[in-house]
Amino acid sequence: MLAANTKSHNFLGLPMSRSTALSVLALLAPLTSAPAWAHFQEIIPSTDIVADSGDLAVSLELTFTHPMEGGPVMDMGKPTRVGVLSPAGHQDLGKSLVAVKKGNGKTAYTLSHKLAEPADYVFYVEPAPYWEPGEGKNIIHYSKVVVDMGSGEGWDKLVGLPVEIEPLVRPYGLWTGNLFRGIVRKDGKTVPFAEIEVEWKNDGSVKAPSDPFVTQVIKADAQGQFAYAMPRAGWWGFAALVDGKKSKNPDGKLVPTELGGLIWVKAVDMK
Repeated sequence: MLAANTKSHNFLGLPMSRSTALSVLALLAPLTSAPAWAHFQEIIPSTDIVADSGDLAVSLELTFTHPMEGGPVMDMGKPTRVGVLSPAGHQDLGKSLVAVKKGNGKTAYTLSHKLAEPADYVFYVEPAPYWEPGEGKNIIHYSKVVVDMGSGEGWDKLVGLPVEIEPLVRPYGLWTGNLFRGIVRKDGKTVPFAEIEVEWKNDGSVKAPSDPFVTQVIKADAQGQFAYAMPRAGWWGFAALVDGKKSKNPDGKLVPTELGGLIWVKAVDMK
C-alpha cells in the first residue's frame, strides 16, 4: 500500500501522486487478474443416440456459458432461428422453445422434438447477438449437434450456417481418446488457419490447474482442417471463430462482431 503524501513513479521513472498511482493500479488489476474465459453456445441433447423403438423424443438445452468453468451463464435473447435438418429437409423448431432460468436468474432455452424415422438429425441454433461489453464486441455463435436414430447416414450434411464446422469424423459413437476432425467453413468456403477453441463441459469433477487449461486452442491448416483427441468422457465443444461485419451494440454504435461455428461431440469411456 502507498503511504499518504508519498510519491510513486510510473514506467518512465517520472513521479506521480498517490491518487494517480492508485488509479493506475485499479486500471491494471482487471488486465492482470481476470481470466480470459471463452464463450460457448451450448446445444446439448438428452442423448446423441436414440433407439429406433420406444421413446423417440429428444430434449435439448440451449445455454450461453463457459463450459469448462461451469459458468457463469449469460442471458440469451430469443434465438433468431432454431431447427433440425433431416432427410425431410429443414424443420423450424422455434415454436418448441421454452425459456428457463439458470445460474443467477439468466435466461436459457429448452426444446423437445420427436424423431420421425431412422435418420441422422442435425439440430442447430442461431442465437440472438450477445453484446459483450468487456470485449467491446457482439458475439453470434452458430451451434449444432448431431443425433442418430439407427441410421449412420447424414451426419456430415451441412446446415448452411454462415460459419460452420463440417465433421470429417462421425460425431457420435466416439470413444474417449478418439481423434475428432473437421473443416472450418465460412459461407461454404474453407477458412485457412482458422482458430478453434475447444472446451469440455465440466461436470464438476475437474479443476483446471491454470487458465491455459480451461480453453484449448488449435489452428486449422491451409485447407481449413483441424484435429483434436478428446482426453475425457463427456461433451466437447469445438468453436471456430472468425470476424464478421460490424454490427450495432445496444447503444447503436458500430462494433466488431465475432462469428463462431460450433459443433458439440460426445466421447464415451470404453469399459
